[in-house]
Amino acid sequence: MSVSERTGQATDVQDNASEAMSREWNWHPELPVRNSPLFSWPPNPTKIFNWYATTWLKVSERSLFALLAVAVWLYLQPALERCRDFEFGWIAQMYVRNLAIMIIGAGALHLYFCTFAKQDKKLKYDRRDQARNARSFSWNNQVVDNMFWSLASGVTVWTAYEVLLMWGYANELVPYVNFGENPVWFLLWFVVLPIWASFHFYWVHRLLHWPPLYRLAHSLHHRNVNVGPWSGLSMHPIEHVLYLSSVLIHWVVASHPIHVFFHFYWNTLGAATTHTGYEGLLIKDRNRFQLGAFFHQLHHRYFECNYGNADFPWDKWFGSFHNGSPEATEKVRERRRRMHGTGR
Repeated sequence: MSVSERTGQATDVQDNASEAMSREWNWHPELPVRNSPLFSWPPNPTKIFNWYATTWLKVSERSLFALLAVAVWLYLQPALERCRDFEFGWIAQMYVRNLAIMIIGAGALHLYFCTFAKQDKKLKYDRRDQARNARSFSWNNQVVDNMFWSLASGVTVWTAYEVLLMWGYANELVPYVNFGENPVWFLLWFVVLPIWASFHFYWVHRLLHWPPLYRLAHSLHHRNVNVGPWSGLSMHPIEHVLYLSSVLIHWVVASHPIHVFFHFYWNTLGAATTHTGYEGLLIKDRNRFQLGAFFHQLHHRYFECNYGNADFPWDKWFGSFHNGSPEATEKVRERRRRMHGTGR
């Protein structure tokens, strides 16, 4: 068989797979889904540079979260001297600040994409709108349910971890580094933190899919098959404690409070952006800002796959990777039949 014939067959297979997935979704990115090239072998420095350049050298979630972390540290964080003792004033100030950040962040995305439908269904993965009159949600309303768990539990647990870390900094219990002392590590830590968070998320997420813990806690998050901005942080308090525990790394590795804030925004605001249900923000019919993660959207549709994210290839290494193909869907459905007695 000639090279051209083999190439033609490969193209036909990809086209058929894409056509099959198009019946499942309103829109999906180019398939198959790929992982970060950071862990590919042999290493490809050009692909690795391009992958990270698109997230750090352009306007992106990572760059905006980093700028927000700097702004919060400079203008909205109580002085560390005040944090030496647990007092209502500075703790309440941090809680109200975090509440406002979450309401503005997730709320703005919800208003744009869901309430005012500024993009209609363009780049939207799932054809459906957010659920109403659905008994699976508290108050029979997906958005109200998601907002309650995100704010009442999510922001509370987030603030509790943050307060503990600021108290640790103030009492010199948490290792501290600033830009002047070690500029290389100070900047490199921003790049490493999402990789650490991805590693932690995969293993915590696998734990949350252990049937007893799934039924107790994680099933609340999985009410959201068709996700929206408020779905990302809509979790049971047990899941919030586990999910946000990746920030405990700062008790071990020298960091600055700016790193801590960036880490929290990656886990909280990042959950809102990746759960928008849209691939990106269209400006003049061009995707100008990457938002949703189809990798994770597949997890919400098929449950027992893609426990991590595209930054870390744990799913590929441990056999839970869904690359968006119909073949992968059948494998996941069989896996669900074995685990839960259902193959939807």
